Amino acid sequence: MKIKLYCPSCLINRAFVESQKASDDPEIRLKSLLDSFKAISCNTNTNVTPAYLGTIRDRTIKETSKNPDPFHEEKIISNQRAIELLPLAKNYVQKAETPSDKFRKACLISIVGNAFEFGIKDYHFDYNDLPKWIEEVEKDIGIDHISKIEKLANKADRILFLTDNAGEIAFDKILVEQLKNMGASITVAVKAHPISNDATLEDAKIVNMTNIADKVTTTGTDTVGLILEECSKEFLNEYDKTDLVIAKGMAHYETITEYKVTKPHALLFRVKCLSISKDLKIDLGKNIAYLIEP
Repeated sequence: MKIKLYCPSCLINRAFVESQKASDDPEIRLKSLLDSFKAISCNTNTNVTPAYLGTIRDRTIKETSKNPDPFHEEKIISNQRAIELLPLAKNYVQKAETPSDKFRKACLISIVGNAFEFGIKDYHFDYNDLPKWIEEVEKDIGIDHISKIEKLANKADRILFLTDNAGEIAFDKILVEQLKNMGASITVAVKAHPISNDATLEDAKIVNMTNIADKVTTTGTDTVGLILEECSKEFLNEYDKTDLVIAKGMAHYETITEYKVTKPHALLFRVKCLSISKDLKIDLGKNIAYLIEP
């Protein structure tokens, strides 16, 4: 998805939020913010994705502020709160009466986890809302390709799972475990370095994903979403040999939809911004299970 009318204001709002978290020094905060404005402006045109500009913004703020992980505290809290809610999420999945229903519920729980997000314009996240969202997850489905995804997962020998946020990755464990039970080998890929509140190897270890997946690797880079041109050879090898890609979060929708895919990609996320809402013609707050096939 290329940049839309509403993207610049959201990119700038996120820059403000992130620059405040990057430093306690007002001068460094301001310089980080202004440097990110310049970086966004110099790289903006109608052919780029919001995720590409978000990558440039976040790298600029990290460099100017000398803070490699502005959302570090938020990620710690997100992981803690998600782990506390795991029994509730697992209980929802365990109510399933058939294997197909169990897969469906695991997908929906993973999507609910995508609510762990900070700094998006006009989007407010409150941990206290999560129990309600778990309870109402079925009602909030906007695009539902779960049955198609299940058929592909059942046939797949290898599945590559691209994570999104810290906290969310704890909910993803439920789906990864279900995928393993279906017979596939699961490789989970996190970011190589902190970017926004995205999960890294540290987060994967904290939530015990490293003991669930067959392999946990990194993309080799710190991009927002998937920018294949920046990924490591090791990751690209995993990507090339997988049968099915499952990608979490809006940034993966923004970036993957710009590629001509050669294998199925299942995109699981919650609609949290106007640009994606209008691109999909789906209301804000809806849960999405969107399958892209070659």
